[in-house]
Amino acid sequence: EVSEIEGYKQAGVIAGGMLPKIEGMADAIYKGATGVIIDGRVPHSILLEMFSDRGAGTMFYRRGSR
Repeated sequence: EVSEIEGYKQAGVIAGGMLPKIEGMADAIYKGATGVIIDGRVPHSILLEMFSDRGAGTMFYRRGSR
């Protein structure tokens, strides 16, 4: 959940190259997206997420939007 990001940053779970990615996802949610999926290692991860019941990455969402 987006509200957990700061705690993960403080604990060092989110660090280095993940920081700008996570901050971009949070920004998208604050600007109105209901959820954001990320997995830069998997080609076409957005399509896999859209057409799969299992999902293809890490989902971040705003509380109450799921």
